[in-house]
Amino acid sequence: MEGIAYQNKDILFKLLGQTYREKSFAAYGIELPRIRALLPTELPEISAGEKSVDNLFLLEDGTYAIVDYESVYKRVSKIKYVHYIARVLERYYKGDRTFNLRLIVIYTGDVDHAEPDLRTACLTLHAEQAFLAHIDGRAALGEIREKLREGRELDNDDLMKLVILPLTVPGTEGKQEMLEAVVDLAEGLADEEQRIFVLSGVVVASDKFIQRETMERIRRRIHMTQIGQMYEEEKIEYGNQRAKEATQEVSRDMARAMLDEGIDPAKVVRITGLTEEELLRLRDPAVTV
Repeated sequence: MEGIAYQNKDILFKLLGQTYREKSFAAYGIELPRIRALLPTELPEISAGEKSVDNLFLLEDGTYAIVDYESVYKRVSKIKYVHYIARVLERYYKGDRTFNLRLIVIYTGDVDHAEPDLRTACLTLHAEQAFLAHIDGRAALGEIREKLREGRELDNDDLMKLVILPLTVPGTEGKQEMLEAVVDLAEGLADEEQRIFVLSGVVVASDKFIQRETMERIRRRIHMTQIGQMYEEEKIEYGNQRAKEATQEVSRDMARAMLDEGIDPAKVVRITGLTEEELLRLRDPAVTV
């Protein structure tokens, strides 16, 4: 199933990152410290064909948490988790004895049990698991609707639960129906931050489990809301940043070629627009200016 294009997912993650802070996984039946930040999932490549981590969080106690969503249980999936862990360690582990990393696997309503551990002579892998099959998604949605009808505010647990409600239902058709219902409810939320969180969160969480046609319909509906305008603004910013990075890389390539030809560094600076410090780093990457 084709998922969100990386550029679009990166933008949605940026919107989500602004609203995940202070929330917890308690609504999923997992006791963890609250979330401090949503971290980028663009991690060092280990396997060319390997998919990226679904979510990576920094928790309030300094722990890193890999969160992966699964609709089936396969023992061999643990190989994928080892890859994820290696990527996170490569990016964030600096030899600190207090470093801590946890693996959270959230199973959709299609799975009600799984083996959490992989044990070998050289490695023990333990996944903390949440089974959304244990959540009555339709009842939870009804309770949240009733809360809104009574004029009560939704709390962080309500919001976290809304994001994963489509995944509590077994089967693709059931997930699609629940996704539509959650989006209907979220579009009517008066609190803009809550609306942004639920709409962007539910798309990211459900992306790899929902038929593409349904997800495209949901995205079109989202684009009709205020979050759609924010999304387009982020998209433009993203494109401008990528273009700027590409231009800078061309300038660096040109500077390297000119330096290799023995052209005076002052002239290279004038032509490429690079600073003297950037030129020094090109000539000797070990230099710290």
